[in-house]
Amino acid sequence: MAGVSSGSLTAALVALEAKLPFASLQLAKDLFGILGTVDSSAGLRRALTDPSRSGDEKSALVKQLFSGKVSADAVDIASGLAGSRWASARDIGDALETLAASVVIAVAENKSAVSASGITGLEALENDLFSFNQVVGSSHEVQRALSEPQASPAAKIALAEKFVPNVSEEAKVLIGQAVSQPRGLKVTSLVRRFAELAAKRQQRWIATVSVTRPLTETQTSRLQAGLNALYGRELKINVTVDPALIGGIRIQVGDEVVDASVITRLGQLQRQLAG
Repeated sequence: MAGVSSGSLTAALVALEAKLPFASLQLAKDLFGILGTVDSSAGLRRALTDPSRSGDEKSALVKQLFSGKVSADAVDIASGLAGSRWASARDIGDALETLAASVVIAVAENKSAVSASGITGLEALENDLFSFNQVVGSSHEVQRALSEPQASPAAKIALAEKFVPNVSEEAKVLIGQAVSQPRGLKVTSLVRRFAELAAKRQQRWIATVSVTRPLTETQTSRLQAGLNALYGRELKINVTVDPALIGGIRIQVGDEVVDASVITRLGQLQRQLAG
């Protein structure tokens, strides 16, 4: 997805962020349900991405079709997508899929307690999706069974859950979506995409710290406390020693970078002198 469609998806993800702290799996299921309806009708896809129709017209069509059938939040999200611009008819479906998966991932992220094994809900979700792909990827027979066109979606979901019976509810939703509605992809490819989305969200809460020499325990504790206070949550800190920095520190959390290294300051000075 690129160009105008990419911009529309980015805007939709930003708008979705406000709903994620309170998101539920039912919201994700509602969005996946809307996706199923959109995917099943070429005429509807064309109507929702027709550049000659106004955004308000397309949003109204979604509200007319889905109000009362799914949650108000799901209708709001889908109608917002319909009101945006899309380069192709498939792109709006891809965006719906991404938003629905993002809701599932946020539900896993919102689990406040760390499990007995010491991993977060996001890490558990990634592990569950990886385990499913390991099982399915190692057996051509299982892959054929999950892609059998004559088998019902319910039968495929039931079969998939037999192979990974102990995964989280969040993983079950994403795996169930992948086996019942792969949208032209291999099941394992779609599950891998969902895992990549989870990993990308997890990366938002990992602080990669580059220093010129190892930090002491006291320095690490102070850094941990400072970053936790700054971001309002417990961050994972990965410290790497990089002598090329010469001095100072470089911190990256998700897409944000704080660079106070000597090498960066020298580069800035050089650019100023060059003029």
